[in-house]
Amino acid sequence: MQAKRQARLFMKAGEAREYAGILVGSLITAAGLDWFLVPARIAAGGVSGLATVIHYLVGGPVGALMLVFNVPLFLAGLRWLGPHFGLKTLWGAVTLSVFTDLLAPHLRPLTTDPLLSALYGGALTGVGIGLTFRFGGSTGGTDIAAALLGRYTPLTMGQGLMGIDGAVILLAGLAFGPELALYALVAVFVASRAIDLVQEGMDYAKAVYIISKVPDEIARSILFEMGRGVTALHGVGKFTGQERDVLLVIVSRSEVTTLKELVHRHDPRAFVVIHDAREVLGEGFDERFQS
Repeated sequence: MQAKRQARLFMKAGEAREYAGILVGSLITAAGLDWFLVPARIAAGGVSGLATVIHYLVGGPVGALMLVFNVPLFLAGLRWLGPHFGLKTLWGAVTLSVFTDLLAPHLRPLTTDPLLSALYGGALTGVGIGLTFRFGGSTGGTDIAAALLGRYTPLTMGQGLMGIDGAVILLAGLAFGPELALYALVAVFVASRAIDLVQEGMDYAKAVYIISKVPDEIARSILFEMGRGVTALHGVGKFTGQERDVLLVIVSRSEVTTLKELVHRHDPRAFVVIHDAREVLGEGFDERFQS
């Protein structure tokens, strides 16, 4: 009985943390809009871009317009992504709209340079949207469509947003001119990179594949000198037909040079492939799922 109560409390604490994370993400996104994008008339896609265009052509607060446009998109998200996601999306959309209109009178534009506005506005909104995604929510708008793409296709959410927002940028180009549309493209690109960075992290590890005539010696040195685990994968050279172990090891960026020197010491002719491992979970790295 006590274990069940503790489990319920843990789940409630987790949900509260998620809603708080979405709140912070909405606040950061609103700051990016009010400080940089809206004052510079940079409609960087999505519902915020549409709201910016309508704001300058017809009038009306940007936040309130975003909320109006979000209603049909929210209903779609509720149907296809489930009520749990829908509640978080509603929370994100409402808080973003409220923050955008509340902060607008108090956040004076930090620059009049459209390029700086595109760069910094894109970075801030990307970080904010990325946070809402990371905590399982959304700020509404085309974020919902991007979340659907991220779930059902190989596209990242950042890439999905870039594709969807293209049509909005074309509309902004017609309203504000081609130059501001080009700046909007810059903002969307920066935002998409920031979203992926927040989602996947910036502390990339390195995945290293090693093919050598002396795999056992190299593996022992990695285990005992570097303290890293090694996995031997069975490989067959299709040209020679020779069977050989392929060593797989995950190391931090600071350990790459040490690993290369270690391999070269045992086998100067070893074949080594190194690439980014965007996220590594488990012993020695991110142990959030370890008991």
